[in-house]
Amino acid sequence: MELLLVRHALPVRRELEVGVADPELSEDGHAQAKLLAGYLNAERLDAIYASPLRRAQQTAEPVAEGAGLEIVLEPAVAEWDQHSNEYVPIEELKANDDPRWQAMVRGEWTSHDETPEQFNARIVGALERIIAEHRGGRVAVVCHGGVINGYLAHVLGLREHSFFYPNYTSIHRVAAASTGERSIVTVNETTHLRGSGLPIGLFQR
Repeated sequence: MELLLVRHALPVRRELEVGVADPELSEDGHAQAKLLAGYLNAERLDAIYASPLRRAQQTAEPVAEGAGLEIVLEPAVAEWDQHSNEYVPIEELKANDDPRWQAMVRGEWTSHDETPEQFNARIVGALERIIAEHRGGRVAVVCHGGVINGYLAHVLGLREHSFFYPNYTSIHRVAAASTGERSIVTVNETTHLRGSGLPIGLFQR
């Protein structure tokens, strides 16, 4: 089967004194999601899953509508900082040389909810279960940068929390054989954003 891991579109910045930030998509983010949907409409999707966080659900909505599918919410592919009271787009952190950006590059773990081992077990278990439930199909999972990092590092046999940057609405394709082999087909596929004038990510415009 073919597993499409899709990072959510650009959300708004949100910093709260108390409570969970869980930001919605920005205006650019909604435009990114529409272009993603148009791009994926050329392919047959058998199912679409999304993290329960708003930025992932809102990214998945136009894709699901175009494919005529219902979104299946999968709590186990939520981001490692899902209960944080702040969300700052990574571009802003990098531009300001924020300590949070430096910590991310160094691979430091700042979640108080679960250990790195627990996070990786959660996401790998969820994605492997989705693979098992859709043998021979093509499934999209709209999730988060940390989830994509963790699963691709698992497939490649790299150390946990190897850091690379998934662009907004980027697609990462994994071919998953029923015999257990996993092969990465594409990484950071963002053809749908080229020439749109919308932000793509840290290293592409």
